Amino acid sequence: MIVPQYWAEGRIQEQVAGKQLTVRRYGWSDDSPLAAQAHADQRTREAFDRIASGEKLDRRERKLAYNGANGVPIREEIVERQGDTVITRNSYGARCLNTPDVLFVDIDFDEPLRGSLFLFALFPALIAGVVGGWAGRTWLGGLIAFFIVFAVAYGIGRRKKRGEHTDNPTPEKRAAERIGRFVHQHPDWHLRIYRTPAGFRVLAMHDVFNPGDAVVADCFQLMGVDKIYARMCRNQNCFRARLSAKPWRIGISEPMRPRPGVWPVSPDRLPQRDAWVARYEKTAEGHAACQYLESVGNTERLHPRAQAVQELHDERTRATSGFPLA
Repeated sequence: MIVPQYWAEGRIQEQVAGKQLTVRRYGWSDDSPLAAQAHADQRTREAFDRIASGEKLDRRERKLAYNGANGVPIREEIVERQGDTVITRNSYGARCLNTPDVLFVDIDFDEPLRGSLFLFALFPALIAGVVGGWAGRTWLGGLIAFFIVFAVAYGIGRRKKRGEHTDNPTPEKRAAERIGRFVHQHPDWHLRIYRTPAGFRVLAMHDVFNPGDAVVADCFQLMGVDKIYARMCRNQNCFRARLSAKPWRIGISEPMRPRPGVWPVSPDRLPQRDAWVARYEKTAEGHAACQYLESVGNTERLHPRAQAVQELHDERTRATSGFPLA
């Protein structure tokens, strides 16, 4: 599992062919800040030399909120360690559990929106505008239809972008059917099933797994796991589960400061971040990240490591509290 304790950024600025070239790269380490800086300097020099020789590479690593899926280690603040389990704070402020071998499967009812929110709303609005204008024989009718459909589609797109569940019961039914088929095909597995605000979460209790195992890939495919989550598990050699509420679901509309919220943060910006986190944690106390539903399969099979992670997960998510989901 790759969740480093220390981070640093390297920077090289030199003249190449009469032009100034600046390259930045991050480095990481579990040993010390100095080791992280040495790693950053090494990665920066390697990238600089490749770019100077003509290779097309980014001059600066973008601060991606979920960059673990792209092979760079998960760049999040480590909040707590429980043995091999690491709890981090993600880019929008929620706490996440990271485990090297206890299998979590997150199943969203609706596919999250990956592309442009504006274009998602624009396409149906244009169609509605053309149809409305033609049917009403007036450009005003078309304009009204355009704005109405755009507003509705934009609202739906925002929910999909944030992973919010729509009121359509069909995706939920399909997800439940996929889980049922998997259990039927694997009766020797012991699975705990949870409800999340936008889907199901499944926790394997009977054994531990390597995220790169073929059986994990098959499980993800059969249950319809988000492809980015599956890629992150392979690249980071870990499984993840969100432990606390998404801030916009508990009335906190202001993003975590400083933006874009990923780690590390310069020391002079830490008070701003800490103030936001304190407000968030206080507000999140009355909400659950998921709700325990049932255990299925061979419930007598129980791996001790899976049980330890399950107990930590259920406590921190407030899975049996009856609190509203967020």
